[in-house]
Order: sequence, then C-alpha cells, then structure tokens
Amino acid sequence: MDNTAIRPKTSGEAHVTHGAHEMRSSPRIALLIRAAKLVSAEGEYVCVLRDVSTDGVSLRLFHDLPPGKHFDLVLQTGRNYGIEQIWTSRHEAGFRFEAPIELDKVITEKGRFPKRGVRLALAIPITLATVQQRVNATVLNLSQQGARIACDALLAIDQNVRIEGGDLGDIRAKVRWRSGTEYGLVFEDTFTLERLARLAARLQNPTLLGQ
Repeated sequence: MDNTAIRPKTSGEAHVTHGAHEMRSSPRIALLIRAAKLVSAEGEYVCVLRDVSTDGVSLRLFHDLPPGKHFDLVLQTGRNYGIEQIWTSRHEAGFRFEAPIELDKVITEKGRFPKRGVRLALAIPITLATVQQRVNATVLNLSQQGARIACDALLAIDQNVRIEGGDLGDIRAKVRWRSGTEYGLVFEDTFTLERLARLAARLQNPTLLGQ
C-alpha cells in the first residue's frame, strides 16, 4: 500500500483516482465529506473520510489524532473496521485496514442498520430542567441532533426540557422516546459536526485540542 496522502477533488461525486504518477496497489475512491466515528482505547471521536481503497483509508479530524496505533472505524451504518495508523499530519491521518473490506459497502454505505448520524458514547453529567422541576441526569450518547440520557425523573413523550450549564451549555430539547429510566432527546438547535468533534475531544482528552 502506498501511504502517501491523497487529496480529494473539490467538486463532483466520488471518483476513482488513477494516473501514471498516482499508481497504487488498488484504486482509491476520493470521497467528499463523509462523517464517521474513530474509536480508540480512550474514547470515541468524530472523523471525516477523505479517500478509501480496499487497502486503507485517510481521515480528517478536528483536532490531533488520539494516541495509539490501532483503532476502530465505525461508519454511519454501524459497520466497524479495524484500522492501523500509518502516517499522520496535523489533523489528517492515513490507516491500513487490518482485514480485507468490501469497498462497495463503504462507498454505498450499505449495512445492517439504516444510515444515521454519528453517535458518540460520552458520559456527561447534566442538569435537566422542566416547568415543574430540575433534576440530575447523565448523557449516555450524543449526536448532532440529540442525545440519549438516563434520568430517574418521569418525563412525558414530546415534553419540552432544557439542559442547563455544564460542558454542553444550555440546550432546549424535546423528549422523543422513553425506555425505563432512559430517554431520547432531540435538540431544537443542532450541533455542527465540528462542535460535536471538539466537545468530544475536550471531554475525553483536552490535550488533543492544542493551544
């Protein structure tokens, strides 16, 4: 595998990169922004696929790469690939797949589950406010659009709530589902991908954000 970074073109759809000066053991598909999750021994982080081949993939992050050599790359369909770091340059890095992959399933995003936004497993204590009360709760996972929380208080479906203070700041949300003491919240104002990525880094390893 040639471990030199491949830069995607700036327009059009996914394309195969060929050329005498860009020869590789397998053709690379240059992708536009395709969000995914990079899982390390210390936590879960947002990343963006830049290009991919049957051999490996290059990723962009919104902060420095977490420490370690071996990671899991989890796509929005739930597909999970073991990857090994080959090179890194500021907020970009190249990886080799630890086992053969089916390239078309990465490109077409086919998987066991429907495609959904990146969800990060983050344990975040919060204060949840309703019209009647303010209670302690814990965020179990977080996405751009909402969160899964654990809370002992009884909340109603479609009830308006507010997350107050803490690492998340003040967020207005609505209850979408309930399962025992766990609830699914959808945010009124969604996170940008960068905000989600940098929040995850700050909560798990602030040194990744640099100065």
